[in-house]
Amino acid sequence: MKTIYLDNNATTPVHPEVVEAMLTYYNTFYGNASSIHSFGRDVRKAMEEAREKIAGLIGANPDEIVFTSGGTEADNFALKGVAWASEKGGNHIITSAIEHHAIINSCQYLEKRGFDVTYLPVDKYGLIDPAQVKEAITNKTIIISIMLANNEVGTIEPIAEIGEIAREMGIYLHTDAIQAVGKIPVNVTELKAGLLSLSGHKINGPKGIGALYIKKGTRIVPFLHGGHHEKNRRAGTENIPAIVGLGKAAELAASQVKKKTKRLTELRDRLHKEITDKIDNVHLNGHPTLRLPNTLNLSFAYVEGESLLLNLDLKGIAVSTGSACTSGSLDPSHVLVAMGVDPVLAQGSLRFSLGPENTKKDIDTTVEYLLEAVEKLRKLSPLYSEKDENKPAKKRK
Repeated sequence: MKTIYLDNNATTPVHPEVVEAMLTYYNTFYGNASSIHSFGRDVRKAMEEAREKIAGLIGANPDEIVFTSGGTEADNFALKGVAWASEKGGNHIITSAIEHHAIINSCQYLEKRGFDVTYLPVDKYGLIDPAQVKEAITNKTIIISIMLANNEVGTIEPIAEIGEIAREMGIYLHTDAIQAVGKIPVNVTELKAGLLSLSGHKINGPKGIGALYIKKGTRIVPFLHGGHHEKNRRAGTENIPAIVGLGKAAELAASQVKKKTKRLTELRDRLHKEITDKIDNVHLNGHPTLRLPNTLNLSFAYVEGESLLLNLDLKGIAVSTGSACTSGSLDPSHVLVAMGVDPVLAQGSLRFSLGPENTKKDIDTTVEYLLEAVEKLRKLSPLYSEKDENKPAKKRK
């Protein structure tokens, strides 16, 4: 059975060139980057070359890149590091209601330790209003953290506008760009961001590696304590194979982002049109145009998203009901609820997140099996009306 992977926002396959680049640093160049002998010097050189590639991907200086164990650590480091470094001057944090749980749970942790957090609402498309950000600022505000693109619905936020507000007020802006980097052009100068998180396994790199961009001059307290690694910003022996892999993935992403954006947008729009042409009572979640090129989040009325997911999985098609980090929860997506989506309708949502390996044939096959699954499940639904039961879906074309 042919498998079709449409869950690239959860994780991506590691690019063969990334695997090849990493292998050398497992079995040939295996030194510690802190060692001063040739083994150490060789891997340090590779590490700094990777740092340059990652900096180039986001328009940063190499010495502003700090390696982490992934996006979650980068988000935690940004929020807690700035909060602890700035608490004498203020204790107020601004974020949004649709952030990844790495941000939300970090904010809740800080709230329990005396910090105040404002969780800004979003509109029906998942967009933050920059005017509301400005209104929320107080003389105690120390950091604003708003994601660049939402991981569930793909909505792209007006970070440059928010960054301008933060700069005028002398407040740090952090953006979780983990879902955006590699899918759309990202430049920290244009975004006016002081801190930015990214992750390797979202851009066809390895898991367990990420980075935090920290603009020169930013006051931040180290998140981990130990040796003098990463210029005293992040203790712990560097994971050289993963760092090299992230560097290679960043290099590939930088060279392919424009081409990938065009192709993925075409495939995503084809998937959306085919589904809505053939299935009734389907609702788009997220902004119709200000959205990641690979992401499509739809709610199917009268059907549970998890049941749809399992039916597609039986056909070898992998999709998601939302964020992979919350897949064990029975609660509706906090992102969709914040957008005002009815909780019952939110339970019928699926996220399709495409990758460069997907084809038009994959899209057509997915629509075929999705149509069958929706028809079957709606017939079993006690909520499905007599009128709709007689016409569960449009005829196949």
